[in-house]
Amino acid sequence: MSRLNISRRDFLNGFALGVAAGSALSPIELLAKDGRYPPALTGMRGSHAGSFEVAHALSWAGTKAKRPDSQTDADYDLIVVGGGLSGLSAALMYHQRSDGPARVLVLDNHDDFGGHAKRNEFVVDDRELIGYGGSQSIDSPARYSKASSQVLKDIGVKTDHFYEYFDQNYFRERSLERAIYFSQSRYGTDSTHRNALRFYGETNSEALSQLISSYPVPAAAKSSLVDLLAGNADPLSEMSNREKIALLGRISYTDYLRKYAGLHEEVVLLLRDGPRGWWGVGYDAISALEAYRMGMPGIVDLGLEEDSSGPAGRDEPYIFHFPDGNAGVARSLVRALIPHAVPGNTMEDLVKSRVDYDLLDMESNTTRIRLDSTAVDVRHVDGDSAVSVTYVKKGSAYRVRGRHVVLACYNRLIPHLCPEVPGSQIAAINQAVKVPLVYISIAIRNWKAFENLGFRDFYIPQPELMHSFGMDFPVTMGGYNFTENAGQPTVLHGTYVPCAPDSGMTSREQHVQGRRDLYELSFGDFENNIVSVLSGALEPGGFNAEQDIAGITVNRWPHGYAYEYNDLYDPPEWSPSNGPHIHGSKQLGRISIANSDASAYAFVNGAFDAADRAVNEQLGEV
Repeated sequence: MSRLNISRRDFLNGFALGVAAGSALSPIELLAKDGRYPPALTGMRGSHAGSFEVAHALSWAGTKAKRPDSQTDADYDLIVVGGGLSGLSAALMYHQRSDGPARVLVLDNHDDFGGHAKRNEFVVDDRELIGYGGSQSIDSPARYSKASSQVLKDIGVKTDHFYEYFDQNYFRERSLERAIYFSQSRYGTDSTHRNALRFYGETNSEALSQLISSYPVPAAAKSSLVDLLAGNADPLSEMSNREKIALLGRISYTDYLRKYAGLHEEVVLLLRDGPRGWWGVGYDAISALEAYRMGMPGIVDLGLEEDSSGPAGRDEPYIFHFPDGNAGVARSLVRALIPHAVPGNTMEDLVKSRVDYDLLDMESNTTRIRLDSTAVDVRHVDGDSAVSVTYVKKGSAYRVRGRHVVLACYNRLIPHLCPEVPGSQIAAINQAVKVPLVYISIAIRNWKAFENLGFRDFYIPQPELMHSFGMDFPVTMGGYNFTENAGQPTVLHGTYVPCAPDSGMTSREQHVQGRRDLYELSFGDFENNIVSVLSGALEPGGFNAEQDIAGITVNRWPHGYAYEYNDLYDPPEWSPSNGPHIHGSKQLGRISIANSDASAYAFVNGAFDAADRAVNEQLGEV
């Protein structure tokens, strides 16, 4: 059977859609009758159907929903627009800092809370599998601000416990290495090899030559790659330190490799797509100076003598990861806000705890989380003594009112929601463009092919869609066990960041184009690519897509992570502490702006710090 002709199977809880044959209800409807549970839904998720249409009508066509005459609920003390990490933490901080009890409403346009911090679940051969569909890990918590550290403490997330739960020796003990997969569509043949790019500075030229000898690229390209990875060359040796820094700051890393390092074009293309998952673009849209900071080959040996330009590193290992990524943080926040909706009381028992979504929007809650609700109008009323919020839920418009509002949503939507935003602030907000991305969870019945090949993950140069995939993080906690042997089911994680490499576009322009391209892709397009890539890379190890793929969840985020300043296109002095986002997040009376967009920092603490500032503004503490 051709690997592209895999039979159509969308899975729910590990059962094929065929289980509903002869039933008047679809499996999704059957699931809904037993209580809604979004983490178990598969197919196209993330910005799923029903979550974005109202916002697009507002921002693209200027469609306005009529503000209802009657108010839906009694007044709230705080209304939060956006139920991601920033919005949920804002709700928690408001409760903690208010004088006396407070009523809080959180509105979110998705059918689940957490924003990009989404949880994916499968059941395969009676084994529960948990993966992450967005925000991945708590990065470098020791560097968090006092406010962000306090949030983690208050919701019971103890990052030091991950030293026990994350098995840092898992792959080493099983001799599983990193691979590079050359696809037939790009290189004329499917082939998988050890990833030589991972051995920069650790392997001599002879060993590199042997490793690279089987790569499907011309002999001249192989020689060029060996020279690059062997290191120690300085093509800018005639320049002063200051001249080097000035040059590297105004050219891309790929331009440096082409024009100064003299690399073969096939090698430039081999490296180009490496940082997509980090920056949202390839090295064609990242400065050579940033590549130096990242310790990239052919440039790190320049020996620049400026502390701020030295290769960057982490103070802590990258291990602070729940089995469901930062959905674990979101669930911890919801438990703190609505304890009866999330059973248990520790970060460990949170892993297997099942959220009761029917309890999120109870009238008796001090915090109500209202899902499937897209805000369309936010404005001061009653002599600026309150804020009116109109939202659309299942095609109908509703109106609520609060003493304060925190807009913890996608910041570029705010000018369309709030007519009070001045022109200069709109211009500042519009400096940022969300990074589109897709995180893919693939449930497989076993990972024997990985064991047979000796690989844990795969980098895919010049990809058609997915540019990396591999085994998930080895985390065992709270009664959830990461796969112990290759015969067991597990979850693979795949990444696709749409962009337009070597197009001459800036990073912002590539994000916009990538988002347009992403809207054109169907679940079937992703399914075909996933099957093609996994088959091409893993079939030599015995992988059979028809038999081994048990379920696929494609988490599509056209408006993905917050824009972080790129020194190839932005002034070098712009940073999370200095840039247009500062003016863009300026307080508007009883309305404050949060979300990681407002921090120009696409990490958990960026979301928390924005919420901290917004709540303090509304409570008059700053």
